[in-house]
Amino acid sequence: MDPETAIERTTLEDASTIADLWVDLATDQRAHGSHLAAAANRERILDSISHHIADDTLLVARAEEGVVGFVMFSIERRLYVVSATRGTVHNLYVVPERRGEGIGSALLEAAETELAADGADRICLEALVGNEEARRFYENNGYGPHRIEFEKRVETDNST
Repeated sequence: MDPETAIERTTLEDASTIADLWVDLATDQRAHGSHLAAAANRERILDSISHHIADDTLLVARAEEGVVGFVMFSIERRLYVVSATRGTVHNLYVVPERRGEGIGSALLEAAETELAADGADRICLEALVGNEEARRFYENNGYGPHRIEFEKRVETDNST
């Protein structure tokens, strides 16, 4: 990561830009099997981004050209008593033209530091099985599989 790019907290002034980046992230994930409708969820994610900013659980990578990446995270709140406090990285995104510069790793490390300071002793995240690049990135940053989710398409007369 070049010294001109900084990982920092953000304000509501950046919320719309981050929402646009999230739409890009969600759009990219469609190629890897995501069912999430990107643009249709922009207002919902904008609301979520605002909450993350207020809760201090959203960091951005800022460069001369503006926000070039972001990470959203939180401490997992569970209904059941568990033996570990898990932090969750919900979204991590770096604009395509800045990937490979260490920005994603810096954002992930900053989120991990924040989560550990908030009491997490485990950190979890998700990557789509078809997204080899993301899976490699997380494995290179020390993550390994913990749970596997299975999915099956339900065949009905209405299925196309």
